[in-house]
Amino acid sequence: MNELVTRVADNVGIAPDTAEKAVGMMLGFLQREADDAAVARMIESIPGAPELVARFNGEGQGGGGLLGGLMASFGGGVMALGQQLMSLGLGMGEITSLAKETIKVAREHAGDETVDTVVSSVPGLSQFV
Repeated sequence: MNELVTRVADNVGIAPDTAEKAVGMMLGFLQREADDAAVARMIESIPGAPELVARFNGEGQGGGGLLGGLMASFGGGVMALGQQLMSLGLGMGEITSLAKETIKVAREHAGDETVDTVVSSVPGLSQFV
C-alpha cells in the first residue's frame, strides 16, 4: 500500500481498500477536470498516484440514479464526485478529510504552486480543501 493511501486511511479513519478507491477516484476526477499541465505534474510527483488513477479513474462515472443523472446534466463537477464517494459509504466529513489529506500529501510532493493551480482550476473545489 502506498504512502498516500495509508495516510488517508489512517487520518480519515476508513478502511485501506476504501481509501485506495476513493483517492483513485478523486485523483481521476482532478485529472479530468483540473488544469492539464498542473494536474499531470501533481499526479506524477506523488508516489503511486499514477497507478491509482489508472485503476480507478473510470470508477463511479455514470449511473447514480436520479441524482447522478441530475448532476450529470449540470456538468457533474465536485458535486458529482461527492455523490460517487458517498456511494462508497463515505459521509461528508470523511470526504472533506479525504480531500484535505490528499491535497496535503500532494503539496508535500508537488509543491504549493502546482497544487494551488490544480485547486483553483476546478470550480467549487477550494471550499473542500
